Amino acid sequence: MKQIEAFVNEAYHSVGGNKQEIAEIKAEMKNHLLEAVYELKEEGKSEEEAIEIAITRFGGEKEMRSIVRQLFQAQKTFAKWVLWLAVIVLFTSLALFEASKLYQQKNDIQNTNAATNMYTILQKDQNISEATKQKIVAIVQSTDHIAQVKIYNVHDLEAESGSPSIWANGKEADPNYKIERHVWAPQWLMNDNYMYVTSDWYIKMETIHMEGFIHIALFAGLAVYIVLFTIWAIVNAYHHRRLHIGWVIAFALFNVIGYLAYVLASKAHHQKLAENSLT
Repeated sequence: MKQIEAFVNEAYHSVGGNKQEIAEIKAEMKNHLLEAVYELKEEGKSEEEAIEIAITRFGGEKEMRSIVRQLFQAQKTFAKWVLWLAVIVLFTSLALFEASKLYQQKNDIQNTNAATNMYTILQKDQNISEATKQKIVAIVQSTDHIAQVKIYNVHDLEAESGSPSIWANGKEADPNYKIERHVWAPQWLMNDNYMYVTSDWYIKMETIHMEGFIHIALFAGLAVYIVLFTIWAIVNAYHHRRLHIGWVIAFALFNVIGYLAYVLASKAHHQKLAENSLT
């Protein structure tokens, strides 16, 4: 039935995309048309009439070509943007992870330096004079992440469990000196567990701590990337008419490796079909 063959070829003429994919869809459309022709012939139509009616039911040559082009373009555009978004999310999360890690490393170094410098100053002034306070304020303000500093003279603290402690009877002792300032950061990024303890002084600082955020950013980014990549892989497999639950699981669990396995399996399948068509 040359008319059917010509109609299908014309409908997909100049349609961009994967050649193997287009060939499979053309074959599927041809089979549908042939089935319709056979059914119409069984109803008493002549072959010429049956072919004309079947083609008309498909919308005609011009309309069919327009629909096919729009469908392929929409599919290609959607898949392309999903893949690009997945890649952007992946690299953004990795960059954010690395930047946050470097920022935290810088903070750790500054915390140690700040506490060490405060201790050096305090050793020269056990009474914490105004001059000493100004020096401590200057140290804190030289950083961008220290929000609070509490300084305790160990000799003024009550002994609990045999050693001086800032906690007594379930309450925190009043510090000998305290400085607070506003630091731009959400409260959940603040951590007040940085402590510098010597035989004379107990320095406790509240600082920006990125440790929790580092892991949240990484795992959230990877989760979004995996979902988007899985959607892209599913769309591609669906377009190739080879989608089934096994590949969905492979894409979700093994990501790029799962998709590479799908590509290799598809190539083997097409090669087998080509060999069978020659025999």
